[in-house]
Amino acid sequence: MTLQQVATPPGESTRAARMRKPATVIGALALATLALHLRDPHESGSWGLCPSAALGFWCPGCGGLRGVNDLTELRLADAASSNLVLVLAMPVVIFLLARWALDSWRGTTRPPLSPRLGATLLTLGLAALAVFTVLRNLPAGSWLAP
Repeated sequence: MTLQQVATPPGESTRAARMRKPATVIGALALATLALHLRDPHESGSWGLCPSAALGFWCPGCGGLRGVNDLTELRLADAASSNLVLVLAMPVVIFLLARWALDSWRGTTRPPLSPRLGATLLTLGLAALAVFTVLRNLPAGSWLAP
C-alpha cells in the first residue's frame, strides 16, 4: 500500500482545512477523557445508571468509563480489570487516530480497504466482542467482569 498525494477536494486546500476533522475528533476525545479523569466513574451514580448492569448482565462496554479513568491515572492493571477489551483496543485506536492526523497534515491519502477485508475485520471484531460478552457473564469468566 502506498501513500498518494491527491488532488484535495474543494474547501480542503489548506492544511488547516484538512486538519479540522481529525483535530475535532481528537479534541472531543481528549475532553471526554479529561471529564472522566475529573469526575470519577468509580463513585456509584456519578455518570448515571448502566442499563445493561441494571438488567443483570455485563455488556462489552461495561467498565469502560472506569477503565478510561484508571488509564488517566496510569493504573493499567485496574483498567484491564475494568474492561480488558478497552485496554487492548486503546493502542490500535491511538495509532489509527495519529495516522489519520499525520496523513491529513501531509495531505496524503491511503487506498481504502477492500470490501472483503473490511467485512472480514468487522465480522472478526463483532465475534470477539460477542465472545467477550458471553465469557464475562459466565462464572468461569467472572474475572472479565468489571
